[in-house]
Amino acid sequence: MNRLQKLSAFDTRAFHWCNGYGRSLPVLTSSRWISRLGDGGLYLVLGIALALWEAQDGEAFLLAGLLAYAIELPLYLLLKNTIRRDRPCHRLEDFQAAIEPSDKFSFPSGHAAAAFVFAMLVAEFYPSMMLPAFVLAGLVGASRVMLGVHYPTDIAAGALLGIGTGLLGLGLWGML
Repeated sequence: MNRLQKLSAFDTRAFHWCNGYGRSLPVLTSSRWISRLGDGGLYLVLGIALALWEAQDGEAFLLAGLLAYAIELPLYLLLKNTIRRDRPCHRLEDFQAAIEPSDKFSFPSGHAAAAFVFAMLVAEFYPSMMLPAFVLAGLVGASRVMLGVHYPTDIAAGALLGIGTGLLGLGLWGML
């Protein structure tokens, strides 16, 4: 078994472990709500609200965020459509996802990527809110595993993509 096969086997075991212990109704219900926080609209609404009502850094937060997401989204789509990893709910027999995913492929997690971009922006502009932002980003990613639409490594890759593009966007914003 090569390294990629070993990683895939580990990922599948980790996915089953998470779903074996977390498929209760309260966990699935809360996972749906947490996952919805990562759909993207909330990030835009918060960014616009800060730009309108927070005079010190709100506008910069919104503009740096738009730049970071302009980098993250095309990279996410390129990776997802190049790697083309089937979602666990489509690959694993006898497993039913708790939600219907919006597309066919799972790697990397777009929800995790977007959540970690947002957390990076919060960490830069509002450092006192850094810990809650990263905890929420982690919960968004975990919710996607619990709902059965991502493997744990999809979340890790999305987190790395989000952190990396968040840092790149902030770096480019700082140069403007």
